[in-house]
Parts: sequence; C-alpha cells; structure tokens
Amino acid sequence: MHVVELEKVARELGLRKEEYERILAILGRIPTLTEIAMFSVEWSEHCGYPHSRKWLELLPREGHFEVLVGEDAGGIVYDDVAIVFKMESHNHPSQIEPKQGAATGIGGIIRDILGSGARPIACLDSLHFGPLEDPRSRYVMRGVVEGIAWYGNCVGVPTVAGEVWFYPAFRGNCLVNVMCLGIAPREKLARARAQGVGNAILYVGNRTGRDGIGGCSILASQEFAENEEKRPSVQIGDPFTEKCLIEATLEALATGFVVGIKDMGAAGLTCSSSEMAASGGSGVDIDLDRVPVREEGMEAWEIMMSESQERMLLCVEKGHEEEIRSIFRKWGLEAEVIGRVTDTGRVTIRYRGEVVADIPAKELVRPPVYTPERVRPAYLDAVNSLALDDIPLPGDLREAFEKLLASPNLASKRWIFEQYDHMVQTNTVILPGTGTVVLRVKGKPWGIAVTTDC
Repeated sequence: MHVVELEKVARELGLRKEEYERILAILGRIPTLTEIAMFSVEWSEHCGYPHSRKWLELLPREGHFEVLVGEDAGGIVYDDVAIVFKMESHNHPSQIEPKQGAATGIGGIIRDILGSGARPIACLDSLHFGPLEDPRSRYVMRGVVEGIAWYGNCVGVPTVAGEVWFYPAFRGNCLVNVMCLGIAPREKLARARAQGVGNAILYVGNRTGRDGIGGCSILASQEFAENEEKRPSVQIGDPFTEKCLIEATLEALATGFVVGIKDMGAAGLTCSSSEMAASGGSGVDIDLDRVPVREEGMEAWEIMMSESQERMLLCVEKGHEEEIRSIFRKWGLEAEVIGRVTDTGRVTIRYRGEVVADIPAKELVRPPVYTPERVRPAYLDAVNSLALDDIPLPGDLREAFEKLLASPNLASKRWIFEQYDHMVQTNTVILPGTGTVVLRVKGKPWGIAVTTDC
C-alpha cells in the first residue's frame, strides 16, 4: 500500500498525524497495514486510556484490606479469599444494537474476571436511558434488558443487582455499565503475562470471524455517530460457549501449567498478545495461519482486530500443550497452539509465510498520554446557585406526590430484574429489590454485600 494511502487509513482508524509520526519513529520504517491496525486499537481510549490514564492513576491502591491491582480486574483479599470485580461500559454498542451490545458487555466482563483466575459468581448493572416517551429510548431500553437477561441467564452467572434511570441527556447515547464479581483462593489468582522462552501461546474458545472488527477504535472514537453501518462493529455473543469456556478455563488453571491468561476482548488478539508480552517482559511470535477462523479469506489485520466473543489466550508451559488442549476440546472448544514466547521483546505476527507485523511490545501498549483543555460548564454556576428555600411548596401535596410516583425513575423496576436469573449458583441470600444484595461464600461464615450506584 502506498505511503499516502497508509496515512489516510491511519486517520480513518482514529490515529492523529503526530501519532502516525511516532509510529514511524518507533519502527524506523513505513508500517504495514496490519501494524497500523494494531496501533490504532491499542492506542484507542478503550484500550490504552491516553486521555484518562493520568486520572486513573490517582485512584487509591491501598486500603484496610489487601488491595489487588490486576491487569483486567481489581479486588481485595479477605480471609485468604480474593474477591475480584470490575465494571465496564458498553454504551456505544448498546446504542447501535441494544440486545447484542448489552449481551456482549456481560460476556466480556465475565471473561475479565475469569482471566484473573476467579470463578464469576454475580453480575450487576447500571443503566441510564433517554425519556421513555421517546420511541428510540424505549427500543434501546428493552433491547438492553433483553440482552442482559438472555446472556446472563444462559451463561449461569446470576444478575443480582442494578439500577435504571431515565434522563434526556442519555437520549442519543445510553449508559450501559456492567459489572462482574468473582472469587478465588488468594494463591490461585492468575496473571495476564507471557513468560518463559519457548512456552506455548494457546488460542482457546470460539472461532474468529469478522464481527467486531475495529470495534474498540470505532466505538471509542469521538467521531462516533449512530449509524446502521456501525452494526458490524458490534460483536455477536454465544452464552452457551461462554459457559463451557468458564468451566474449561478453571479446569486448565487448576493443572498449574498455565503461566498466564487473558481475555480476547477489545482489540482481540492484538490486545491479548501484546499486553501479555509486555507484562511478562518478553516477546511473542504468532502464526495467524494457525488461528481457528470461521470465515474464509480473512486478512491478517482482520484476524488481529477481530473482537469475536468467547475467546481467551493462554501461555502454557512447554511440554504440557496437549494436556491443556485436551481439556478445552473435551468441552467442545477450539484449542490451538498459535505461537511461542520469545526473548525479543517484540510482537511478531506471521501470515501466509510472511512477517506482517513486528512491533516492540512495550511501545505498542504505551500510547501517548494527553491532557485535554478543560472548560468549566456554564450550567454548573446556575445549578450551584439554586437555593432550596426559594423553591415554593406545591399547592396540592397529593397531586405532587402522585406526580412523583408516576416518574419512571421512582417506579418499581421489578419488571426488569424479574427477567434476570438471580438464584443460579444458589449463593443469593438477600434477593434483588431491597437495594443491596447479599451473596454467601460457600464454606465461609461471612458473605458479600453488593450494589451499584452511578
């Protein structure tokens, strides 16, 4: 591809001019199309947090309990039990395709917990939509609730708590925050790393297709606009495959032969391979011809950017590949050795007998950090100047009370949470509808209280 065309592609994928120039400096040459694609997703806000990283680093990392700061989830340790949790937004996908957007949000957050070595025991959500009088807002709300119920109920992880709000600001773009909680013995936690020269890079789970290609760069872009053409960027979920993936992964981790593990979520194989290599201080050499695909004729950049669901990447001790592969195959899942750990510190990608990408791992996962100009919104002054004493009492208190009760923000959300299976796994002690749900931890004299409030 001509240099001018590469620069155009880079801009279309969300890379700035100065970022493209930085890529040239890192590589010392003109990048390939696959390399441009890999940088675009890894340097997106969804993966690399270039605009929010400095603020995220201000969050506390110490507390009364031992605090776990992981690659894909955080948590605390109590009584030698690691309680791992993560909340993530799936806003744009849910606005485009409500059911699948919300469903794959649940699937992705479950795999993040699974990647820490913990068994997922509960899901939660925080949902914000436009006014119910708006037909599109009603469509989005119904689809999101259906997606959460469908995926969560089928995968066998209870959806136990959440909140739902309606406000005009969310008419054009809903807020769909999904959360998962998992538990594991402290000493059984896993890391997202690739270490040990010669160890195998094992692809497990579903096959790779074209669904979700470029999703994290497109959906995290400031140029996003609701459009039917964006639908291919929304992944398609399969909760039954995910259920098998959960059980197979936990069984594989129990062997002690898994060095590292990471979900192939946002940015797919690009993110999992590069971040595992960078975290492990190593390199990886991957052959895309070995990646299980469900569509013929896929290009290298498509395989690397695909966000097909229900996939994980494992680093397995050399000599134990077949033992781990047999576990996943027993559960009806793909399991292929697609590469090896190297000492180069580089992510090397091969396809059809050629090297299509060769990038320093640490540079790929370290985007430029920006500090955007901040302007105080004018409406804050008006809000802060409001004096409660200046608000007159209503003339008819009964009428005012009935008006409040008619608000969907105060009305019962029972019709929503009754669609969720909150009793699967039999750990839910205090049920939804009370504000806070309590989960038991089998074999322990204590439980976990959970709620969401955004």
